[in-house]
Amino acid sequence: MSKVYRIGIIGCGGIANGKHLPSLSKLKNVELVAFCDIVKERAEEAAKTYGTADASVVTDYTELLKDETIDIVHVLTPNDSHADISIAALEAGKHVMCEKPMAKTAADAKRMLETAKRTGKKLTIGYNNRFREDSLYLKQMCEAGELGHIYYAKAHAVRRRAVPTWGVFLDEEKQGGGPLIDIGTHALDLTLWMMDNYKPKVVLGTTYHELSIKENAANAWGPWDPKKFTVEDSAFGMIVMENGATIILESSWALNTLEVDEAKCSLSGTEGGADMKNGLRINGEQFSRLYTKEIELSSGGVAFYEGRKESAPDIEMRKWIEAIEEDKDPVVTPEQAYVVSRILEALYESARLGQAVYLD
Repeated sequence: MSKVYRIGIIGCGGIANGKHLPSLSKLKNVELVAFCDIVKERAEEAAKTYGTADASVVTDYTELLKDETIDIVHVLTPNDSHADISIAALEAGKHVMCEKPMAKTAADAKRMLETAKRTGKKLTIGYNNRFREDSLYLKQMCEAGELGHIYYAKAHAVRRRAVPTWGVFLDEEKQGGGPLIDIGTHALDLTLWMMDNYKPKVVLGTTYHELSIKENAANAWGPWDPKKFTVEDSAFGMIVMENGATIILESSWALNTLEVDEAKCSLSGTEGGADMKNGLRINGEQFSRLYTKEIELSSGGVAFYEGRKESAPDIEMRKWIEAIEEDKDPVVTPEQAYVVSRILEALYESARLGQAVYLD
């Protein structure tokens, strides 16, 4: 019989209840045995819904980490606490999944990476968009060389009016930024992964606070308070890699546009191109003619049997536990996530300085 892994959850808010807990609870070889949140009632509710009968509830994560029977910890807190909690968990002998982005700063992300290497414990970051059907198919195409050398790409993370008004999303001190570090990070991770290119050379970034100052604005979650909107409402950047490849990154929570795409990428290679704009579309040239084809991603099959159906978070959690069980690298490695954090920080710095920033 395979080992049953005991998991502790630190941070029992929206991302815990919306993603991690429902997907982890479907796995037969895990037990959710400890819950921590600074609001005790949130931890109690999560424990009641998803925990074992004897699951512990605490408000101090250091208390949870003292439990030597816990194998894995999920860190689902605001960005500014990712590094300290993850490092403490690794030091306590736990494998760690930390929500995206890896950390508020690149220096903190580097500390997490170095601690994982030193302790020998596994560390992964919650970039769940890699596990969508279109992402997994496109990754196979890229690995097979179907697009050739990918030298130009776009990372899309654009909302027209969907500013998260709850929690600490609008707090620059807690989060480190707005849409760039929140949803731009997903699009950038996806793009770098498809290109298999993690060597950035120089970036040029811009950030804007244009719509955030508006009162009673239209918004998916109701009007925001301009006085509390301390992060950018949109950010854009150009990233040039060491091999000369170029990536354009666009991110916004509020932008006057009809071109809305989130956690998607467009790729241009020497043998073909692809985009996730309207489903998964592949373009290229064959026999001196151009072609465009759409990939059918539905499972199909007969009406009474559709086969196994997993959501992206379901696959993400299953693959994470498999990496621990089989002692292999997680799908999202800390080295890859660290490069994402370095680029994001450089884009913010470039916007602040008004000039390009070179990465050593």
